[in-house]
Amino acid sequence: MRAAVTRSRSRPGALVTMGAMLFVLGGCRAPGPPATVGPPSAEAAAEVGTGGAPAALAPEVAGAPATVQRIVDGDTLVLRLGDRDDRVRLIGIDTPETKKPDSPVECFGPEAADRLASLAPPGAEVRLLRDVEERDDYDRLLAYLFLPDGDFVNLRMVAEGYATTLRIEPNVTFAPELGTAESAASRAGLGLWGACPAPKR
Repeated sequence: MRAAVTRSRSRPGALVTMGAMLFVLGGCRAPGPPATVGPPSAEAAAEVGTGGAPAALAPEVAGAPATVQRIVDGDTLVLRLGDRDDRVRLIGIDTPETKKPDSPVECFGPEAADRLASLAPPGAEVRLLRDVEERDDYDRLLAYLFLPDGDFVNLRMVAEGYATTLRIEPNVTFAPELGTAESAASRAGLGLWGACPAPKR
């Protein structure tokens, strides 16, 4: 589901390091304790992509889990956070539309929604990490999603070809890793890259 904000079309380019490649090729995992719902520090953002676990997942940032309530589409879901439900938009990715009013279901949209549901089914415990901005124009919480085993859901959706990247400043902490994953998925013709017309950029 596309966000109604200005996009930056710049690519990670030289920012993609060998550490970022290892992060993607390592199974889309971010080892170490899960993250809390809170923005990464400047130090954390600076260290992301240098290899190993993202610095934003340091032990001192551990927090309470959220619980999946339902899947909206391939990049949006409803989570129980504390005593309330909140709609969460996954940062840095974009999946084909399935529920946009007065619009047809787009190619590979149902598959993307099904894949997110298989990764984070209702009742699953997950962890969230925010970036700079807390919410988008639709009042959805903006977050990166991690499973208890460290699997980075945003990254996996891109790496498997269920999502394209969506770079919106200033929420770009994991943009290099996501860009590397998209390039690999596109070259391999995975998911929507092999099944659909070229995605609009």
